[in-house]
Amino acid sequence: MRREMRSVRFCRYADDGVVHCRSEVQAQLVLRKLKARLCECGLELHPEKTQIVYCQDVNRTAQYPTVQFTFLGYTFQPRKAVDKYGRIYVNFSPAVSRDAMKAMRQTVRGWHLQLMCDKELSDLSNMFGQVLRGWVNYYGRFHRSALKPLWRHVNDYLVRWMQRKYRRLARGVTRAARALGKLAERAPWSFVHWERGYAPLAR
Repeated sequence: MRREMRSVRFCRYADDGVVHCRSEVQAQLVLRKLKARLCECGLELHPEKTQIVYCQDVNRTAQYPTVQFTFLGYTFQPRKAVDKYGRIYVNFSPAVSRDAMKAMRQTVRGWHLQLMCDKELSDLSNMFGQVLRGWVNYYGRFHRSALKPLWRHVNDYLVRWMQRKYRRLARGVTRAARALGKLAERAPWSFVHWERGYAPLAR
């Protein structure tokens, strides 16, 4: 890339990479050169993951079959946005990918925090709070609202924890959610998503 295609910008992490081209013709040329170079090294491009993507937005309005790609846990695709004047437009931007979201939800499920009836809220915060903060620091850099389903998922497990911990809440999901909301009001710093307004309602 540096020797033969110096005008083309690219980003690489381990064996994943994204090459930014100005036209489809240039993209096809880069693809042929990359295939040839890797072949010289006894390697090949992944036949399914390697693709030419059109970065469709308000200024690039042509129609192409592929208008999104995933890189380092983010999916880049056309998304609605609002400018400083309140006008809606389309830009090409990243947000947490489906696979990354699925992996995080599975991790939360594997914690089995709803069974930790012997723990206090502060204990759960110490055990899992830093992991949640790490996720929001990475995946929340762009299109942070895409993490809402994850925060609902965490809250659902915390509600179940409330139901198991307190007998008076065992049969009432709504009552348990409200009780959890009151805890969130008193200690919003317990979890990063509570700090950012994603806590059950206390009333």
